[in-house]
Amino acid sequence: MTVKEMMERAGVNSTGLALAWIKDAVHTIKSSHGEELKVNKQNIIDGEREYVLPLDMVAVKSISVKDTSDSKYKKIKRLVFDPTVTEDTDPE
Repeated sequence: MTVKEMMERAGVNSTGLALAWIKDAVHTIKSSHGEELKVNKQNIIDGEREYVLPLDMVAVKSISVKDTSDSKYKKIKRLVFDPTVTEDTDPE
């Protein structure tokens, strides 16, 4: 729906007022529905390169590895090589 269509439905003649209302509505929606962040922990397997990630995942915020010498998690700052990107042709 365009701004013009919304203005016609609401009976508003001022574009500035309509845009202000739309921006307020978007701000209200963003502030009332925060991001849903989840933590997924997996064990590292020697020789394993690929791991199964949750199906509902949209983006990876960070990856950390537990250092066994001091039992603290260390963030992985970057990839050494470019990731291999392939097309998933398997529907499952």
